[in-house]
Amino acid sequence: MKQRIRHLIYVILLVAIDQVTKSWASTRLKGTDGISIIPGVLKFQYHENTGAVWGILSGKTDFLTILTIILIVLLIFIYFKIPNSKRYLPIQITWVFILAGAIGNFIDRASLKYVVDFIYIELIDFPIFNIADNYMTFSCVILLILGIFYYKEDDFVFLDNIIKKAKKENDNDKSN
Repeated sequence: MKQRIRHLIYVILLVAIDQVTKSWASTRLKGTDGISIIPGVLKFQYHENTGAVWGILSGKTDFLTILTIILIVLLIFIYFKIPNSKRYLPIQITWVFILAGAIGNFIDRASLKYVVDFIYIELIDFPIFNIADNYMTFSCVILLILGIFYYKEDDFVFLDNIIKKAKKENDNDKSN
């Protein structure tokens, strides 16, 4: 239980970091040409993203807000299904970062109707992103690496059980 509370505190801190950086970007960068950190390579530049990652589904804020609520609930549900042992701590911590990223961008969508992005890699003209996006992107890469090199197929039986239980409940609903 202490570990779960610690993870909740991590989520809160990570969301706070994301929101503080977005607030800084909104007050310091909005209406400017941005701040060059490494000329020609990295720049902080304000951008309002009404879509998802890289502007996909631009202007579909209400849809994305609802989708994010569903995903956050699903992320929390799966988090509590992850076995609470040291072996699964890397997945739990990674899940904390994914959840914090989803919540950070959700706060923007729900309150502003857009997500504040401000990190721009000029060198490759990469789409502008934010701290919450970093949480989610790097966490997905880490999950992939863990899945390939650390965990074995048997370690994911808990996921199979979730799917089997959901399928069984769905089949029972159809037969009634």
